[in-house]
Amino acid sequence: MAAGGGLAGLLPAQSQLENALLDALTPQEKDNLVYQYLRKVDSWEQDLKVPDFGGDLEWLNTEGPISLYQDLCGKVVVLDFFTYCCINCIHLLPDLHALEHKYCDKVSFMMIFCQHCITEEKGNILRRFSIGDGLLVVGVHSAKFPNEKVLNNIKSAVLRYNITHPVVNDADATLWHELEVSCWPTLVILGPRGNMLFSLVGEGHKDQLFLFTSITLKFYKERGQITDNKIGIKLYKDSLPSSPLLFPGKVTVDKSGDRLVIADTGHHRILVVRKNGQILHTIGGPNSGRKDGRFSEAAFNSPQGVAIKNNIIYVADTENHLIRKIDLELEMVNTVAGIGIQGTDKEGGAKGEEQPISSPWDVIFGSSVSGTHEDDVLWIAMAGTHQVWALMLECGKLPKGSDLKKGTCLRFAGSGNEENRNNAYPHKAAFAQPSGLSLASEEPWNCIFVADSESSTVRTISLKDGAVKHLVGGERDPLNLFAFGDVDEAGINAKLQHPLGVTWDKKRKLLYVADSYNHKIKFVDPKMKNCATLAGTGEASNVLGFSLTQTAFNEPGGLCVEENGRLLYIADTNNHQIKVLDLETKIISMASKTY
Repeated sequence: MAAGGGLAGLLPAQSQLENALLDALTPQEKDNLVYQYLRKVDSWEQDLKVPDFGGDLEWLNTEGPISLYQDLCGKVVVLDFFTYCCINCIHLLPDLHALEHKYCDKVSFMMIFCQHCITEEKGNILRRFSIGDGLLVVGVHSAKFPNEKVLNNIKSAVLRYNITHPVVNDADATLWHELEVSCWPTLVILGPRGNMLFSLVGEGHKDQLFLFTSITLKFYKERGQITDNKIGIKLYKDSLPSSPLLFPGKVTVDKSGDRLVIADTGHHRILVVRKNGQILHTIGGPNSGRKDGRFSEAAFNSPQGVAIKNNIIYVADTENHLIRKIDLELEMVNTVAGIGIQGTDKEGGAKGEEQPISSPWDVIFGSSVSGTHEDDVLWIAMAGTHQVWALMLECGKLPKGSDLKKGTCLRFAGSGNEENRNNAYPHKAAFAQPSGLSLASEEPWNCIFVADSESSTVRTISLKDGAVKHLVGGERDPLNLFAFGDVDEAGINAKLQHPLGVTWDKKRKLLYVADSYNHKIKFVDPKMKNCATLAGTGEASNVLGFSLTQTAFNEPGGLCVEENGRLLYIADTNNHQIKVLDLETKIISMASKTY
């Protein structure tokens, strides 16, 4: 038969395969079904071909541009269409890492050194890999936001998420449109002729990915079509200069104003430091892991949100899908929510350490409706399921909820659908990757502020009745997650671009917003819904200017105001720094570099 163009051409045959796989009882049956499918698709009169990568496209993790039909001829190629802001794309990366570990790590390589590399680039290593098993993963970055089209920003994401395969910047989404891709993430598996064989849309298809890939390699190896040609790899992480901090995601300050807690995300550790830079505690790092115990042995995986009260710190251990508790007096770390595996449950209700959760991104303290203890609830921005959850630190009751036992972990607001939907009933509202939380417990606010990154909005959740309301950004259509920009205005007319952090200044009755992809810090008057720029040029850079609007940030991800309202601390994530903004003098400076 003749095959048409685009992923739609695969749909009839692959749908039949997937239906048959549902009825298969044994692994051998599944292998045989995929093998027979490949025999059919491989015998089509006309291959479903993928257009070659444009010669003018920018590449990362390679010595230069790669041609699909020259460099990758004779390879099984997995194309990963992704955009680096997307939590679903982030969730897929462990599957790709595992696939590469199984099929791509069996390589022979030679290290090529040059004097310029050693002196100018601190020993940067060029590797020329011979892909022994014939598989290569290629990331095709097809940006959602304008900020994500910039190569340096993609480079930061590649470093942050430890992506070691080649990545091409498809800034104009040319290949995306030619293949009729419609969703992030989408995987496309190609045969050794650049012929499309399978597509997998969304996350959660690890078993199919491994099944399809393994049988494809077997099928084409038997036919002698897998070659051993070398692919030049130049990893950006090899030339990354050392830095006291690496992609710090969040920062918070204790009530005394003297201790900062920094989520040093890229170093997989938590730092507790004094304002003068003195390090009090280093917990975890420098490598990722998952381990409770004493500070010297504890391990985290890309931690984000942190909340401190007295000598207790709670941590959103994002890529471990856990909430961790740090006791500074006992110098111990233990897990209080999550099971260490990404969860899909969108309701919860189990005891914390038995409740699967998904990519918690921020945490703050709050108080239950009927509880007798202050700060008896830990609110969680559950980015992975697009919800806001609660962990009961004591027995208590949530708005519109029943009495809950200590340790219960459950959904508070959000249906789990990825939408910008406001509703008087919290379970009927919907968020889109909530990534930052802040609490205004005083009247008339009495709410949680939510930085809802993928809808580019700031929302509120009432602590009286759970109602979810719009504050600034986005637009009225709950399904439109593309209403972003950089506009200082009021309410729906204000525009943000993927905000990741919020913090409440109760002294001035203002909310500060880390407008991350606009590289700005903005402030919102919640009474009038006015939103305006406080600091930042709007361009990604690292400048301490003479004025706040001459100061430059690079994707700031978190911020906090000290209790007396004087200093605003900013996690300037891609600049690997904590900056300090004096809200009275309007002077901005660097926090101490001693850590």
